[in-house]
Amino acid sequence: MLRFAAIRGGLGLLSVRRACLFSRSSHSAPQNEYRPIKKVMVANRGEIAIRVFRACTELGIRTVAVYSEQDTGQMHRQKADEAYLIGKGLPPVAAYLHIPDIIKVAKDNGVDAIHPGYGFLSERADFAQACSEAGVRFVGPSPETVRKMGDKVEARSLAISAGVPVVPGTDSPISSMQEAHAFAQTYGFPIIFKAAYGGGGRGMRVVREYEELEENYQRAYSEALTAFGNGALFVEKFIEKPRHIEVQILGDKYGNVIHLYERDCSIQRRHQKVVEIAPAFQLDPHLRDRLHADAVNLAKQVGYENAGTVEFLVDKHGKHYFIEVNSRLQVEHTVTEEITDVDLVHAQLHVCEGRSLPDLGLKQDKIRVNGCAIQCRVTTEDPSRGFQPDTGRIEVFRSGEGMGIRLDSASAFQGAVISPHYDSLLVKVIASGKDLNTAASKMSRALAEFRVRGVKTNIPFLQNVLSNSQFLHSTVDTQFIDENPELFNLKPTQNRAQKLLHYLGHVMVNGPTTPIPVKAKPSSTDPVVPSVTLGDPPVGFRDVLLRDGPEGFAKAVRAHQGLLLMDTTFRDAHQSLLATRVRTHDLKKISPFVSHNFSNLFSLENWGGATFDVAMRFLSECPWKRLQELRALIPNVPFQMLLRGANAVGYTNYPDNAVFKFCEVAKENGMDIFRVFDSLNYLPNMVLGMEAAGAAGGVVEAAISYTGDVSDPMRQKYSLDYYLNLADELIKAGTHILSIKDMAGLLKPEASKLLIGALRDRFPDVPIHVHTHDTAGAGVAAMLACAEAGADVVDVAVDSMAGMTSQPSMGAIVACTRGTKHDTGIALEKVFDYSEYWEVTRGLYAPFDCTATMKSGNADVYENEIPGGQYTNLHFQAHSMGLGNKFKEVKKAYTEANKLLGDLIKVTPSSKIVGDLAQFMVQNNLTRAEVEERADELSFPQSVVEFLQGYIGIPHGGFPEPFRSKVELERGKTLHIKALALGDLNKAGQREVFFEMNGQLRSVLVKDTVAMKEMKFHPKAQKSIKGQVGAPMPGKVLEVKVKVGSKVEKGQPLCVLSAMKMETVVNSPMSGTVKAVHVEPDTSLEGDDLILEIEE
Repeated sequence: MLRFAAIRGGLGLLSVRRACLFSRSSHSAPQNEYRPIKKVMVANRGEIAIRVFRACTELGIRTVAVYSEQDTGQMHRQKADEAYLIGKGLPPVAAYLHIPDIIKVAKDNGVDAIHPGYGFLSERADFAQACSEAGVRFVGPSPETVRKMGDKVEARSLAISAGVPVVPGTDSPISSMQEAHAFAQTYGFPIIFKAAYGGGGRGMRVVREYEELEENYQRAYSEALTAFGNGALFVEKFIEKPRHIEVQILGDKYGNVIHLYERDCSIQRRHQKVVEIAPAFQLDPHLRDRLHADAVNLAKQVGYENAGTVEFLVDKHGKHYFIEVNSRLQVEHTVTEEITDVDLVHAQLHVCEGRSLPDLGLKQDKIRVNGCAIQCRVTTEDPSRGFQPDTGRIEVFRSGEGMGIRLDSASAFQGAVISPHYDSLLVKVIASGKDLNTAASKMSRALAEFRVRGVKTNIPFLQNVLSNSQFLHSTVDTQFIDENPELFNLKPTQNRAQKLLHYLGHVMVNGPTTPIPVKAKPSSTDPVVPSVTLGDPPVGFRDVLLRDGPEGFAKAVRAHQGLLLMDTTFRDAHQSLLATRVRTHDLKKISPFVSHNFSNLFSLENWGGATFDVAMRFLSECPWKRLQELRALIPNVPFQMLLRGANAVGYTNYPDNAVFKFCEVAKENGMDIFRVFDSLNYLPNMVLGMEAAGAAGGVVEAAISYTGDVSDPMRQKYSLDYYLNLADELIKAGTHILSIKDMAGLLKPEASKLLIGALRDRFPDVPIHVHTHDTAGAGVAAMLACAEAGADVVDVAVDSMAGMTSQPSMGAIVACTRGTKHDTGIALEKVFDYSEYWEVTRGLYAPFDCTATMKSGNADVYENEIPGGQYTNLHFQAHSMGLGNKFKEVKKAYTEANKLLGDLIKVTPSSKIVGDLAQFMVQNNLTRAEVEERADELSFPQSVVEFLQGYIGIPHGGFPEPFRSKVELERGKTLHIKALALGDLNKAGQREVFFEMNGQLRSVLVKDTVAMKEMKFHPKAQKSIKGQVGAPMPGKVLEVKVKVGSKVEKGQPLCVLSAMKMETVVNSPMSGTVKAVHVEPDTSLEGDDLILEIEE
């Protein structure tokens, strides 16, 4: 490959002071012919407009943009110094073809020159002439040259006159389909239609047999008319499998013409270039010289001025044929700039000012090739669906950059809307290197860095091209894509983050979608509040606390005669039975009754844990306001809450100061007793919570989470000594009250006697408080055994909210202890009134009641050790997912998961970890042995991985080995997501949901399913209904070829769609009769919108 002989930039004269350039040589223009340009308009849009603006800015030239009504949000109008609307009321493409508006804007705003870019008016001689007549310079060839080169037939004649070989074709544009037929009879098929006044693949159709002739003639004519304002076509013999080689030329006003070497543009689809390479790879040197010479000779013959491209086809025998001259800048001009170090737009502007090529240092012997450059056109097209254009909003855009990479773009940014009105080009990626393989390597790396979400792109396809052996080591032709079907084996993008945001956004807009497994409806009966005595409520234990402080309170509890009760009805009971859905409203109604009739309760548990979670997620309530309002209504009974040690009321460790501040504010708002626990009994986490509660002035109740069975000599991991030693540490840490927290209801009567009796013997002066669940039905017996063994307080729930996975019955404990030394002092008849209120109230929450799917408790809890609240939730979830018949398997998997993790104490959040692993095993049909064996290759739930990383502490006995060592603990893909805001409803029935993800703003559009029921939308074609024909892509209907009642055959054209200036014929998928037509010309469609219905 040729090397650049001079120092890069040694040409450098493009950037020399403009005032000095016109006196360089004898070829220079006379001084009076140099007219500097001060203001340039670009009569175009998108990336080419921005490319020209940048060049103008570098040269100190002021810039003007024009834009259509549909392009008000496009980047090119923001990059210019001035921007003006054109084509008001016209269709999107027609606006940029409206010459009078463009000329008027130029004249009204002092524009010196108009750069046409590529496409649109860039090859229209009448536009170049209109500029000349208006006294505005056209940055390109003269109007006459544009006319000659734009007329493909005249260009052929000129090429023949210059001795350049041409492809057999018509001498002038054809005027009818009959002329095309006559040409085909003379030269045979295949033939190709080409637009006579434009390029870029528009108006180009290959015809291989007579039956295709009429349809392709009509499509080519229509596309050319839409894209270039003239539908004239000419016909050529179609050369099979040629290389498409084009030569970049540059001329001035004084007859100087040079070439800047060639580009290989053979990789095409639908006659549009996809990948371009400069210089052409493995091109015969003699052929290269002939191509260059023919291009320059042809340009000189017509007096070519400014930049242009001479295009050739090279057949498999090495013969080349002229096909056309593009009298404009090409999309792929970038690769030529990269290998020659010549800024083509700078050169265009200088030539337009009247400078000669030698003035600019652009002499043929000084132009050298330096390495190789590749351009990939990243488009919003779906290769898996025949490169159908995709439209929509770009939700995420991250580009590939770095050494050797250049990006030219306009609409490639987050939030950009890709419409069906214009070209599908998103960004041009240009990679440069010392040779083809180096450039390809850089390009592959850059494309891999791209992240585009919201619209489909051809990036996976481009990556396959760049890794193809033929592309890298041989030559390719225009059939390369068609003959390499493996290019369409596209690697699917994971798109995990955006899928997660869409899910979260959907939940925020439309609410949870988990189906409720029952059809139960809330009761229509309102609960009746029992009568309450007027006046202040009696003195209660809170008065003792306020008077004597936490230490005095603990002494009073220990000295109390009889058994004290904590009522969980206000929190844990309805958490276990009703998914924590009870509203503050229903709690407030019964609060005065509780205050007046249960003043001798030890405490009322009403806050913490899931209260925060559910109040904000489902009830739309403030948990702090709940605490304040209940405190005002119940001033005499202590309030108690759960504090998850260092986790506070959350599910992860919080900073120490946050836990301390939380406890302080909770105490100020009415909380009295803090039951502090840790799901693993991990002492450091517990001590932090104890210190925070104590510093806030609250009563510290350190809770030991219970699991196993101290009465079973075969189960010694959690032995009696384990609990006694742990209690020693908690007493030393300064707890006021010692608690046993039996979350799964595993305490049997015998175990209760052993454990509580041993604790009472060791700590005779410390109050002991016991919490359990009644899942197995033995809760009342266990609590009575605890009382006999020396417990001061046990937890209960009012009868109608007790039993099963809730706490033991308040009425049963009150009745069983009446008249004994453990008498609770609570009036049983008042318990009945209290229970009646909650029985009716519970009916209001029927859809969430555990009894909808679970009819009783189950003693298998002694085997699976599932905590009460979690037992209910798992049962409910299993039925919601249609796995109710597999709940036995879920419970068995829970047991196996617990063993895998080393037999944990199972309390939130450790119980959730075991549950996540259990569900993972059921969903993937894995046994315990299989999980252990494949631990190094399975993708475990994040909660399991974080547990094994020590996020929630160190379990008793250490982490399970070798299981822990085999699990991959660091995957390096953590997403930090924060919901920010919910937008208003738009015309499409969507709301924009805003997030912050990994520190960057993200947003997604989510359909509001409720609002859309009241809005009218075009119906969608249902793939499951035979005969419904949907739009294959977004676009506009150009023509409907059938009507209701028409008989159609399979494959017959039904209608024509236009998208991104390309036309697509929708064919019938079956034979039958048209039943209904849902579109008409000019109807705008989205993908899969219903076009018509056919019946057999």
